[in-house]
Order: sequence, then C-alpha cells, then structure tokens
Amino acid sequence: MSSRPYRVGLTGGIASGKSTAAKFFGALGVPIIDTDQLARDVVEPGQPPLERLVERFGAGILTEDGHLDRPALRNIVFSDPKARADLEALTHPAIGAAVEAKSTELGGVYQILVLPLLVEKNLGSQLNRVLVVDCDEELQIRRLQARDGSTLDQARAILNAQASRTSRLKAAHDVIKNEGDMSAVRDQVEQLHARYLELAQQA
Repeated sequence: MSSRPYRVGLTGGIASGKSTAAKFFGALGVPIIDTDQLARDVVEPGQPPLERLVERFGAGILTEDGHLDRPALRNIVFSDPKARADLEALTHPAIGAAVEAKSTELGGVYQILVLPLLVEKNLGSQLNRVLVVDCDEELQIRRLQARDGSTLDQARAILNAQASRTSRLKAAHDVIKNEGDMSAVRDQVEQLHARYLELAQQA
C-alpha cells in the first residue's frame, strides 16, 4: 500500500448537494479534489488533450477564441457510444494524472475526491471509502428546474441518464441526507470528519 492519503470518494446525483457537502469538509481543513474542475483544466487551450480532441472530432468543437465548446462536443458524443469512448480514452489518462498530482500537492490526513460519476464508472475500488449525498428524487428535479431552468421532462431525462438512486446507495459506505437544511448537512459532515480522521489514522 502506498503512503498516499486516505481517500473518500464523494458522489451523488445531480443537484443532490455534492458541492455543499464538499464546502463543509473544506471548511474543516480537508483537502478537496474536484475531478470536474480538473477535467476542465486538462482541456484548456495549449493542453495536449485538447489538441488530440480536435484531431479526432474536428475544429468544430472549438469556440472562436480556441476554447473547448462543451455543448458542441456533448452533442457529438451524446448519441454515439464510440465517440464517447474515444473522448474518454483521450481525456481520462490526463485527468487521472492531474488527480494524482493534486493529491500529492495537497496532502492531508485524508482527502475528499468529488466524483460525480463514481458509480457509473465503477471507481469505488480505487478509494478507501464512498460517501453519497442523497435526497429525494422529486427534490432533485425541483432543484434542477430552479437552478438550470430545465423543464420537468428535461430534468427527468437528466436523472434517468445517471446511475439510479438505489445503485448509488448500494455503493455507499456513508450517506449524507440533504433535504435542504444546511445546518443538518453540516452536522453530518462534522460527524463524518471525526470518523474519517479516525479511519485514516488506523489505515
């Protein structure tokens, strides 16, 4: 076993409150590694993965100022499994390397890795523990509509494209219930923080 920090994967469905939970852990001094942010960083202009994406998908995936046009790329890969597999093959090694570099840079007794697709990509085996932020699906839909202006049908389609609530809860070692009371979320984070410090020291 390497001497890398103890790793807790934080996941949850869209609009479940992952970012909120991560902020509360961060406020306690826990290093947070946001894989979505790292995924954006590795496709910035001048980065090799962006050049490889342009070779594969064409210059139509770039904005006028040379940045990745995410909606354009999403439209290409959304309905084409082969294109999606190519996208992942071109970006995932760079994202993995960025996670390791960030992990080494941040240190800490334990780290929170925010992994929205933890269950979909079956990443649990790479972690010491899996923490799921959970809420009622109707609440997720209401939050999505309020946040993104999605219609009810769009919000349901987004939820249906993700891992089911049941499969996420099945993968979880720990669960934070987020029904909208922020102080309740913070209390759960503080209890888990004490537990993770203990587990990390035992490991």
